[in-house]
Amino acid sequence: QVQLVESGGGLVQAGGSLRLSCGASARTLTTYTIGWFRQAPGKEREFVAALSWRGSTTYYADSVKGRFTISRNFAKNTVDLELNNLKAEDSATYRCALTTNSDPVTVRIIKAYSFWGQGTQVTVSS
Repeated sequence: QVQLVESGGGLVQAGGSLRLSCGASARTLTTYTIGWFRQAPGKEREFVAALSWRGSTTYYADSVKGRFTISRNFAKNTVDLELNNLKAEDSATYRCALTTNSDPVTVRIIKAYSFWGQGTQVTVSS
């Protein structure tokens, strides 16, 4: 049974950093593309970043490019999202999800993802 578990959220000041983790089985992480999405209160869920199942291709939303980094931790069986230079507008619930797709267009589409974690809250104080 597929299971995705997010961790690492918290409260941080603007300009600070956090590392989020999406835990899953090794088989899951090497079979599916893992995406991170976020949703702030009153706003629609939006794509943040994705890592292809091959582990070699990354995708980012323009709003986080250069500040966030997605990577795979083979030792911990996680896909991590490092958030740097955080801004107040980064505050949201972050969720990871999986998809069988790996093309640069489809990985940004919410409906392409078939399974979602419960999410972890990130709050950035200004």
